[in-house]
Amino acid sequence: MVKNYLSLIKFSHTIFALPFALIGYFLAIEFSAYSFDWTLLIKVVLCMVFARSAAMAFNRYIDRDIDKANSRTAEVREIPKGIINPKSALNFVFINSLLFIATTYFINPLCFWLSPIALVVILGYSYTKRFTALCHLILGIGLSLAPIGAYLSVTSSFAWLPLYYSFAVLFWVAGFDLIYSLQDADFDKDMNLHSIPSALGAKNALALAKFFHLISIAFILFATYRAEGNWLYWLGSIVFTILLVFQHSLIKVDDLSKVNLAFFTTNGIASLIYAILLIASFYI
Repeated sequence: MVKNYLSLIKFSHTIFALPFALIGYFLAIEFSAYSFDWTLLIKVVLCMVFARSAAMAFNRYIDRDIDKANSRTAEVREIPKGIINPKSALNFVFINSLLFIATTYFINPLCFWLSPIALVVILGYSYTKRFTALCHLILGIGLSLAPIGAYLSVTSSFAWLPLYYSFAVLFWVAGFDLIYSLQDADFDKDMNLHSIPSALGAKNALALAKFFHLISIAFILFATYRAEGNWLYWLGSIVFTILLVFQHSLIKVDDLSKVNLAFFTTNGIASLIYAILLIASFYI
């Protein structure tokens, strides 16, 4: 049963946003008067897990009929296959949403009052493909809350440095979601669903994904400069940049066979290595 729900929410994909939440947390420790607190760090991680679990399960619930009609997803996703029924998935969303809000209550008042807004963004994304091709950017906004949210959990105040990382995540996610959605461009068009690949075609969508990733890289490098990062900090930024460039070499307009490698593996490795090197830079 647990395995089915972990599969439903693609728990392994937490690696995309969680490293940036950790970056936000450690930036707050490094650039403020606050000291490291294991208890608070655990709360931040729990918030990430609960929020993402609610968002993914809600997406699977809302898209259950679409997933059933799509040959790519009909035989692999839990609700169309009948492994998890829609009501159970919705209950799972409700429980994780409550756990997310409850956890923020024990962090600080600002995070608690902002938690419903965060839920509206990350849950609301699931509806966006029904009316706007900008759904990729809205997904990016949802994941971009990770670094600033973690920073707020420590300081209870906004700052520009974590916001640079939020912007970097926004365009990084929007770019790789564009690449992933290339697989369903024809299906989206047939179903009157909105996406940039279905609206602009694969060639233009790939060009826009490259542009989004260039913006993401610019924010990463600018944040490194503003943080006055040492050589290890810069090394992390360079590795992240190289891996973003590398993923574009894997995808061709007429060959999407390496989409999973570009989407899952490369981006997961990029965010993980970057977070490790950046955080390590604070302790050398």
